[in-house]
Amino acid sequence: MAAETGHTAKETVAIRRADGESRTLAASLPRLVLEARRIAANVIHGLHGRRRAGSGENFWQYRRFVSGEPSQNVDWRRSARDDHLYVRELEWEASHTVWIWPDRSPSMAFASKTARESKLERTLIVAFALAELLVAGGERVGIPGLMAPTTSRSVIDKMAQAMLHDDAVRLSLPPSFVPAALAETILLSDFWSPIAEIKTTLAGLSGSGAHGTLVQIVDPAEESFPYSGRVEFVEPEGFGVITAGRAESWAEDYTARLALHRDQIRAETNKLDWLFTTHSTDRSAAELLLFLHAGMQVSKSGARTTSIKAGPAA
Repeated sequence: MAAETGHTAKETVAIRRADGESRTLAASLPRLVLEARRIAANVIHGLHGRRRAGSGENFWQYRRFVSGEPSQNVDWRRSARDDHLYVRELEWEASHTVWIWPDRSPSMAFASKTARESKLERTLIVAFALAELLVAGGERVGIPGLMAPTTSRSVIDKMAQAMLHDDAVRLSLPPSFVPAALAETILLSDFWSPIAEIKTTLAGLSGSGAHGTLVQIVDPAEESFPYSGRVEFVEPEGFGVITAGRAESWAEDYTARLALHRDQIRAETNKLDWLFTTHSTDRSAAELLLFLHAGMQVSKSGARTTSIKAGPAA
């Protein structure tokens, strides 16, 4: 009987937590959707053309003929002007798939006094706005394990509904899957997971040769560790509580560990030719959205780089 009572109590706590989380998310989604659409509209207004090679109707550029290509690709009129063979490239218009993973695990709910919003809210705003921007450009957008790729103009509504009806455990990293070679994967997370788990995730996502971007969404307090005196730190994902008698004495070690963790993530992304950046929630969401769009444009042109940063030094 005692065991049964204990089980009931645990179940009740779980139900209350789930109910509170779903109500909070449901209440905030309409505002996040509107904010995402506003940001996406502003970015779309400043973009002109897709400007990348592929199958389409609009001329983009001439490039040198590569040995092994079909001879019918040669533009003989242009090639007649000098001693080289040229191919007439058209602007890229065939849609490809972009997988967006917004981390909705408990740690993302954190927000300090100096933050504009919680890490979760910022992640959802950027995910929604990026999806809107991509679909407007003819791309397909999906969420790993939650929503199949779609080109629907109501992509934000589909994403929001998929999240609201998702009763699975909130994971920090996406479920195991292998995206197509031409796909793009955008991971929005605080990436406080152990580096071994991050390595395993990246190995799976990059197995087909697909490109990707990792964005570490952090709160300003997680960057600077502005704590002093006796502070109780609660780990939101079930790993207990740590009490610091003089929290300020932890700052130096915390900063070193943070830098090491980022260096380890960066080392893995560099191996794969993926992008990695950090973004603090006290900065503009539009800034991050522009960075992500630019990064994907670069990847399609073949000039992948990890030097672009959004927010504090990555």
